[in-house]
Amino acid sequence: MEFETEAASTDESQPFEIKTEDITEHDYKPRPYSCTVCDKRFTRKDNLNVHRRIHTEEHLYTCSVCQESFSSQGGLSNHKTIHTGRYKCTECGKCCAGSYHLARHRRLHSGEKPFECSVCSKRFAQTEHLAVHSRIHSGAKSYKCHMCDKAFNKSGNLHTHMRVHTGDKPYKCFMCNKIFSGSGHLNRHMRVHTGDKPYKCSLCDKSFSQSGSLQRHKRHVHSNSRPYHCPYCMETFKTAGYLKHHVRIHTGAKPYSCRHCSECFRRREQLKTHLRKSHNEGT
Repeated sequence: MEFETEAASTDESQPFEIKTEDITEHDYKPRPYSCTVCDKRFTRKDNLNVHRRIHTEEHLYTCSVCQESFSSQGGLSNHKTIHTGRYKCTECGKCCAGSYHLARHRRLHSGEKPFECSVCSKRFAQTEHLAVHSRIHSGAKSYKCHMCDKAFNKSGNLHTHMRVHTGDKPYKCFMCNKIFSGSGHLNRHMRVHTGDKPYKCSLCDKSFSQSGSLQRHKRHVHSNSRPYHCPYCMETFKTAGYLKHHVRIHTGAKPYSCRHCSECFRRREQLKTHLRKSHNEGT
């Protein structure tokens, strides 16, 4: 994997803050060597070979501070910068390996998504996410589960999916012992205990524990965009969820049924109200 060379600091103990706009996502060197798994490109073949270890999960280099392992010496050297606290996010305190990684991380707080799909206009915060998304349009899903035939466009997604069949949940919360199939799920769960809400709205004072919640808040509260159109009438909606509920008016679908009687409802909230008033539940 290629890593950017960081400028030397006169005081490694001090956090180093940068502006996102000062970081460029690309340079213009020829990159003829392409990874067949994630589409990342490299200027040299040996760099591609090192990068491939990410997908094979071969980790040969271990950090002496935290015991995390890496597929290359460069990855380990870059990681060690985290322990110096030099590239520290002023929003949530997370320490990153370098200025490039800090700039990428800060997009979680800002909600910035500068990379747009040329086919469907969906936007992404990282170029590699756009590259993976593009396979949706090409239909390329090279990684197939041998147990259920479900296919994926990333090897990592297949690896995580296999836990559905094996029941493997290797990530455990040390505070309540709840276990999870992915590290990301554990990280999000930990905020239940810490109360951490690192994602702050730039338009009001609200904060959120997950970046997705922040993005939904911005769409629902601060945006007038209504991109979801009802196929039966001219009404438009801010979210797919609102549209889904509305369409049931036209189709007559009532998926929420009472376990005490034959009443059915279009919305979960209507069922809860019915249970409380008619069957004294929750009172």
